[in-house]
Amino acid sequence: MKILDKYILRKYFVTFFFTLVILIPIAIAIDVSEKVGKFLKADDLTLNEILYDYYVNFIINYGNTFMPLGLFISVILFTSKMSSNSEIIAILSSGLSFKRFLRPYLIGATVITILSLYANHFVVPKANKTLEKFEETYLRSIYKKKTKSSVSKVSLQLSENEYIYLGNFNFKSKNGYNFSYEKFEGNKLIYKLMSQNIRWNENDSTYRLSNYKKRYVGIEHDSIDSGSFMDTLFNFQPKDLLYVDYLAREMSSTDLSEHIDLSEDRGVKNLNNYKVELYKRTSLPVSSFVLTLIAVTLASKKRRGGIGINLAAGISLMFLYVFFMKVAQVLGSTAESWPFFMVWIPNVFFGAIAIYLLVHAER
Repeated sequence: MKILDKYILRKYFVTFFFTLVILIPIAIAIDVSEKVGKFLKADDLTLNEILYDYYVNFIINYGNTFMPLGLFISVILFTSKMSSNSEIIAILSSGLSFKRFLRPYLIGATVITILSLYANHFVVPKANKTLEKFEETYLRSIYKKKTKSSVSKVSLQLSENEYIYLGNFNFKSKNGYNFSYEKFEGNKLIYKLMSQNIRWNENDSTYRLSNYKKRYVGIEHDSIDSGSFMDTLFNFQPKDLLYVDYLAREMSSTDLSEHIDLSEDRGVKNLNNYKVELYKRTSLPVSSFVLTLIAVTLASKKRRGGIGINLAAGISLMFLYVFFMKVAQVLGSTAESWPFFMVWIPNVFFGAIAIYLLVHAER
């Protein structure tokens, strides 16, 4: 690696680090001002819990969120400074091509992308889970609890030929009502089990059915059996009945992918919120390359007005990117959309802008 590469990479990482150091305390200060009253009202909340359970994970979460913004601003800042000092003119005048000049930037973007990918897929979900638990315990009022205590009118496909239906299930009491289980051979119903009540026994992972009725569908006639109680096994647990969006943010990518596959096998219709969460964990880190290219091409040209013009243009483009990304994620969560396409379209669109700017910068 040449001296120039080391010089630019040092500026790349040092400026990026200090940009995050500036942005994160601002976020913490705003958050403290909003939540200090709730912290004081929680009688059994200790300072250690606030610092280690909440703010350590808060920094992990928001540090990852601010990473694209911090990267973009840092590249704009130090590249504009190099341009205003005529360093870039000297570098290119020595015979170095603009593409070769970009190499240390792309190396830096690769390092940031790898770190961000690991954080997005494994570290941040754990931090989100701890944050969610903390907020659920101490910060939300009883009227704003996010955890659902029951679900109603739930249908689930257990396998290719097995289906269940529940009129209602309460997660606190582990009780359900109006339960039915159906088994098919092809399109033909061969067995149906119904009960007024179903109760989950967590100790041995079984279900107790009360006032049940079995129906075996025969070729010539059906047979019916009934009883007061029956203990049996089913290929689902109560947690499988609950589909809420915030749970996706708490799963590692491996668990989230398995959850999506299992849910699709069970006939859950709209899992686009889960898919958007999974896909954006990769698309957001990859944006480091796109944002780095845009920042370098904007800031490498010496302009009248200095760093301020480059910074204003860069930040405007950055917030346009963030707005576009959020809109795409919301649209990707709707039932009729293609989430993979919607999550990646901001990178594709702004990647095209980066290539356009790169071509003109080379000229």
